[in-house]
Parts: sequence; C-alpha cells; structure tokens
Amino acid sequence: MEMSTETTETTNTVSALGAALQQRGWMMACAESCTGGLLAAACTDVAGSSAWFERGFVTYSNAAKTELLGVPAELIAAQGAVSEAVVRAMASGAAQRAGVPVAVASTGIAGPGGGSAAKPVGTVWLGWSVAGQVFARCHHFAGERSAVRQQAVVQALTHVLAQLQQLPLRSTPR
Repeated sequence: MEMSTETTETTNTVSALGAALQQRGWMMACAESCTGGLLAAACTDVAGSSAWFERGFVTYSNAAKTELLGVPAELIAAQGAVSEAVVRAMASGAAQRAGVPVAVASTGIAGPGGGSAAKPVGTVWLGWSVAGQVFARCHHFAGERSAVRQQAVVQALTHVLAQLQQLPLRSTPR
C-alpha cells in the first residue's frame, strides 16, 4: 500500500522531531483540544517514540483544560478557548504537569460548525513550550474537519521541530 504525501510528510517530521529530542535526551508531551489525540497518535505511530514521547492530554472541554493542564477558567472565560493566551497556558501546563522540557498544544475550530466572524472554521491556535520558552501561532486552515485537523498536526510538529533546531545541542532545559 502506498503512503500519501501527507502521511509521508507527517512521518518525516515526527522522525526528525524524535531525533532532535533524543540528541538532547529530552521528552515531549502533547496537550490537544481540536486535534483530539491526533498529535499523540502521529508521534506514537513512529517506532521508537517511547524514547522521546512522554504522554498526551486530550483536553477537549474547557473543564479538562483547567483540571488537567491548570489553564485558569477565568482566562478561558475572558479570552475564549480558541486563543493565544489559552494555547500558551495549555503548552506550559502540559510541560509542567508531564515534567518535560518540550510540549505542544492545539486549540481551534475544526468545523463544520462552531465558527464565528471573529474566529471562522479553520482557525487553530498552536502553542509549544521548549526549555521554558512558550510560543504560539494562529493558523487559518482550509478544508473539511479532517483536513483542518491534519494540517494542524503537521504545523504543530513543524513548529516544535523548528524551535529545537534553533537551540544548541548543549542546551539544558530550565
């Protein structure tokens, strides 16, 4: 059976991410809302991922974000679950709760419903925490629900990999 280009791209990104984490002896965790476990699945689809993948949190509800990741309910109420502030809190919460130097997070509106003029379907915030620094980026993905979610997975992993590649190998987590 032939792998799709999308699957190959994801596998290649995960393999490179795993290698970059292993070079540093680091572990990674995921905190997912709109991707619903797809980030963790993409990581664990690659053989040997137990050497660098610690755990995943699927925090689809706002209550789960608060309970499992420590995202303040007041922050969610003020900013909305699909926001830069919340995805940053998810990423840092995952890193802290899992005790790892690297974490990646996703929150968004995959569709087909749930969008608004301010946050249309396809709006996804991705966040990542690397050695104590937290980053976030908003994306607007096109396509149906599954396409939005898959694009979010690829971009999230790509962002983490790019951040790791900017660090010197001797870098130690804070």
